[in-house]
Amino acid sequence: MEAAGLLLLTGGLGRRFGGPKHLQAHPGGGSWGGHLVAVFGSVFPQGPVQLLGQALPDHSELPALADPSAGPAVALRHWADLTRTQPQPRRWWVVPCDQLRWTPELLITWHQAAVAADPAATHWVMARHSGRLQPLGGFLAASLLPLLATLPVRSLMAMADALPSLVLDSPGGHWLDVDTPEALQAFLAAHPHPPPNP
Repeated sequence: MEAAGLLLLTGGLGRRFGGPKHLQAHPGGGSWGGHLVAVFGSVFPQGPVQLLGQALPDHSELPALADPSAGPAVALRHWADLTRTQPQPRRWWVVPCDQLRWTPELLITWHQAAVAADPAATHWVMARHSGRLQPLGGFLAASLLPLLATLPVRSLMAMADALPSLVLDSPGGHWLDVDTPEALQAFLAAHPHPPPNP
């Protein structure tokens, strides 16, 4: 399988949730962000992992770039500006730490769809779920980083409009964020996990 990288957004303050989400304990063990690192690592064991925001309590070995705390679009532009001249995988999976429903099987299927739609890796491949565009969770071509670094936009939707993008219809609840304690309870009720190993 073609290699990819993980850009995990961990800079949110979690105001609606009541605290930083990247520090929350995942029911399967570790942190919310740690769950996504594990999902990614099971599919792309050699893929680079970059945190954009805060470090993860269960992955202190992973580098974290500071988030300007001005929203995800500004954070992505900041990341692109800092890393555009470095060696890159062909695609980055850009995902927030509160998309808790991802599994290795779902990621494999989504990656295969992105590669089939954009074999030359020249687009940001995004999902449309239930009629709504979902930029986060999409695969961003590394070739777009120089352009991304210069975009004078402050919203993800404006960024999506400004970059070459492809939109694929995608069912499934893995695109949904967990933004509130009530949403977390609904997630736990629908996706029970065994207790973590001691």
